[in-house]
Amino acid sequence: MNNMSEKKGKVYFIGGGPGDPELLTIKAKNILEIADIVIYADSLVHPSIVDYANPAAEVYGSKKLNLEEITALELKAASEGKIVARVQSGDPSIYGAILEQMRILKSNDVDFEIIPGVASAFAASALLQTELTVPGVSQSVIFTRLEGRVPMPPREQLKDLASHGCTLLIFLSITRMTKLVGELREAGYPEDTPIAVAYKVGWEEEQVIRGNLTDIAKKVRDAKITLSALVMVGAAFDPNILDMENVDSSNLYSPGYTHLYRSAVANSK
Repeated sequence: MNNMSEKKGKVYFIGGGPGDPELLTIKAKNILEIADIVIYADSLVHPSIVDYANPAAEVYGSKKLNLEEITALELKAASEGKIVARVQSGDPSIYGAILEQMRILKSNDVDFEIIPGVASAFAASALLQTELTVPGVSQSVIFTRLEGRVPMPPREQLKDLASHGCTLLIFLSITRMTKLVGELREAGYPEDTPIAVAYKVGWEEEQVIRGNLTDIAKKVRDAKITLSALVMVGAAFDPNILDMENVDSSNLYSPGYTHLYRSAVANSK
């Protein structure tokens, strides 16, 4: 058969969301339903996500596979003209370890596409009923992690980033809470800084632990949480944020604010 007429395979990196299958995007679901091969991060992706897979698909869990083994599956399937769904937790662009896979696919002339998903940070914010960018409190959000076995780039130590005082979302650090709190203190955070730990958001075991610098490390230890948790730091996570009268409102819908689609109302406050 002429190579030009052969069906060309493709790899889709799919954001599987935080856990709740109803948070899977329509596009992700559509790809799962037609994929010939499904490779999913079975230590992180809720098993119900794979229920959307084509019944005829070959399904592989990736928690025990290394990069070479995963990409070997992807390359073989693509060479056979098959569709591969590589399902990551949350959104693939955040600590998704997909860059190295895409490099290999590109070097082998294999088409690929990224399907974004709902990141745990946004699902956790929704669960806490707050906004990450609260006017007058914080208009910046930093996604980061604590340095561990894998070093951080220069000037990206937590204490350096925390010195900005903005909303912090700290991934992959739940087993080092004492060190995390120490770096926040070193950056100048007061002891009463609100901290929320969101564990397995969207799963049946979903749990939120609230505290501050004085008690959050002990609370996490007592709850025996050692993985799949996001540490959220800043005034936006104050449990009383909805009742605070001194928190500014956004100008976006203020009657006294003019923008492209609306003129300010005279004499409005």
